[in-house]
Amino acid sequence: MSAELQELADRIVAQARSGEQVEAFVSRDTETDIRVYEGEVEHFVSAQSEGIGIRVIRDGRTGFAYAGTLDPSAIAEVLAEARDNVEFGTRDEWAGLAEPDGVDVVPQELWSERLAGYSTADKIALTKELERLTLAADSRVRIDDANYADVMAENAVASTAGIRRSGRENGCYVSVSTMADDGDETQTGFGFSVGRSPDEFDLAKAAREAADRATRLLGATKPQSKRTTVVFDPYVTAMLLGVVSSTLNGEAVAKGRSLFKDRVGDQVAHPSFTLVDDPTNSLAYTATDLDGEGLAARRNELILDGVLQGFVHNSYSARRVGAKSTGNAVRGGFKGTPGVGCLALQLKPGTRDQAAIVADVEDGVLIQTVQGLHSGVNPISGDFSVGASGLVISNGTVGAPIREFTIASTLQRMLLDVAEVGGDVDWLPMRAAGVSLVIRDVTLSGA
Repeated sequence: MSAELQELADRIVAQARSGEQVEAFVSRDTETDIRVYEGEVEHFVSAQSEGIGIRVIRDGRTGFAYAGTLDPSAIAEVLAEARDNVEFGTRDEWAGLAEPDGVDVVPQELWSERLAGYSTADKIALTKELERLTLAADSRVRIDDANYADVMAENAVASTAGIRRSGRENGCYVSVSTMADDGDETQTGFGFSVGRSPDEFDLAKAAREAADRATRLLGATKPQSKRTTVVFDPYVTAMLLGVVSSTLNGEAVAKGRSLFKDRVGDQVAHPSFTLVDDPTNSLAYTATDLDGEGLAARRNELILDGVLQGFVHNSYSARRVGAKSTGNAVRGGFKGTPGVGCLALQLKPGTRDQAAIVADVEDGVLIQTVQGLHSGVNPISGDFSVGASGLVISNGTVGAPIREFTIASTLQRMLLDVAEVGGDVDWLPMRAAGVSLVIRDVTLSGA
């Protein structure tokens, strides 16, 4: 089917008029969402969508239009509408399409025929089994919901600049949300497992983690304020990396909205901290072979041994700052134009798991959940203050649960105060992988 989409994109671009830059992005997606509660299917959706988005650029003005159909008459109207919208666009000296840059696509196994042929009945059975395993993990645990989700996508892009590429990929994950009761107290938890096909799921691990996250916080109290060492759970680290990525976004840099602007080559993190954006690692849930403009996805080192190497760019942000695209154009589908963003963030892992790391912490907190991460962190100033809950670490042993406290510092200080990066890589259904992360001298504000 990808060849069919490519031919369609090519036909649109072939209609470009003199003085026009034209780009056609065509996609077809199939998604499945299943939710199980108490052994019964509570929610089931299997939906297919397809559509086309067309950009026309002329004299520095951009027009865009899209349609949620691939009907020939509708496509003709979209092209006409995009041309009309050019007249309403504001002239922008950096407007333009991505140019071929000679970077080859990295071969990856991004399509699973096993997933493509997996039956609905088997998907439901998996979800029910995840619920059963989670309930069996601890008698205090209740299930909020158990879920299965997959997506299969095919895309093609062509442009008058010489871009002509297509690809397809699929992936799936299961998740379970839990509640644990102890008297009048209730705590919540969650667990995930991801894969290119359901055969790669570790249901037992997802169930165990969902039960543990909820039950470990039962009886939590509010701690005394102090400065301490924190150990971030892999999921929390992944969320933190998402915030860090916003400071490494070329668009934010071009607008002066990044705390790392003009700091390329500076030591911005501890030497143990190496951060890469690597969508060519097929273990990442968001691995891909192409970016949103049809350039080859590639591995970009952002922070190497603590030293800032650079930022991620699409073609537009790169032109604004006199750089080159890093293959980091992102799209929300055919309905939008390309933005900029990291595709698959990963910290270079260390060698020790969380248990070994905790054993070396005399006084600290294992941070299990955070709240308000995006509202509590300023990517321009770096101010960091978020609500959290977790477990006290005393003399290398995890102890009592605590909650209703905040952890505070600055992003700049936290990256420099990293003490260790764990080796316990957790692949999650998000744009960042998780590992345990140790950070010294963080302010804990409680009672």
